[in-house]
Amino acid sequence: MSNTVLLATDGSPGSARALDHAMERAGKSGARVLVAYVIEWSPYSFNTPEENALRHTRRESEIERARATIVDPALARLRAAGIDCEGIVQHGHPAKTLAEIAEEHGAAQIVIGKQGQSGLKAMLFGSVAGNLVQLATVPVMVVP
Repeated sequence: MSNTVLLATDGSPGSARALDHAMERAGKSGARVLVAYVIEWSPYSFNTPEENALRHTRRESEIERARATIVDPALARLRAAGIDCEGIVQHGHPAKTLAEIAEEHGAAQIVIGKQGQSGLKAMLFGSVAGNLVQLATVPVMVVP
């Protein structure tokens, strides 16, 4: 069985709590932590073709910015605690992409913070954590 934990992060207070939990678990079990951030992206959004073309040209800068501001600080904390870790930033539907990353990397578990989204979007589509629980083929721990 794999000893890799996928930590889904977005820089929110909920994902900071999820990082703390993943660090504690990895410290006790010697697990490897894969830190993943998904930049929400849909080719079917209500953008014009010109807006979509512009977005494609910005993909690399979005990935670098996400890596520098969200993923790298989490990796630094994990490495300072002596935990083996790696970071991934991808574009896509967050829950679906996280489930795919978990499968591709053989993660034994996914850890994600409860975002506590409110408003119309959450009522219509649900939270990333809720959708991930439905899509993932490995256990998902939602940290409050």
